Amino acid sequence: MTVLDKKMVVTASFLTAFTIALGAFGAHGLKNIVEASALNTFETGVRYQMYHCLAILVLGLAPTIQEKLKKTVFWFFILGIILFSGSIYLLALNEVLPFNAAKIGFITPIGGLMFIIGWFWFAYKILTLKNK
Repeated sequence: MTVLDKKMVVTASFLTAFTIALGAFGAHGLKNIVEASALNTFETGVRYQMYHCLAILVLGLAPTIQEKLKKTVFWFFILGIILFSGSIYLLALNEVLPFNAAKIGFITPIGGLMFIIGWFWFAYKILTLKNK
């Protein structure tokens, strides 16, 4: 296992544990604090974060994928988690935050775009691999 692979697997593991904690917080801690629509929004952030945590884990465990490709896709997914899921969490909690999180709503689609670019880049690079 390369150093990058190890970092990706460890990062994915910690992020996945954090995602599970966020999901539990949303399911148990938020239901009496925010409206149902805000809770659904929060759950969307958790779901997309979990998908990409698992994708990072698989990427880190795939020995045949080039390191450069892994690194690029990893960073697109990390940016997507931060920008998409992070902004979704803030928007969902807007009614209880001491500031207006709606002002950062423009970040959400940028994070979604990072996820999309990561997946398209991954697919493109796999499709253009030379067969051995």
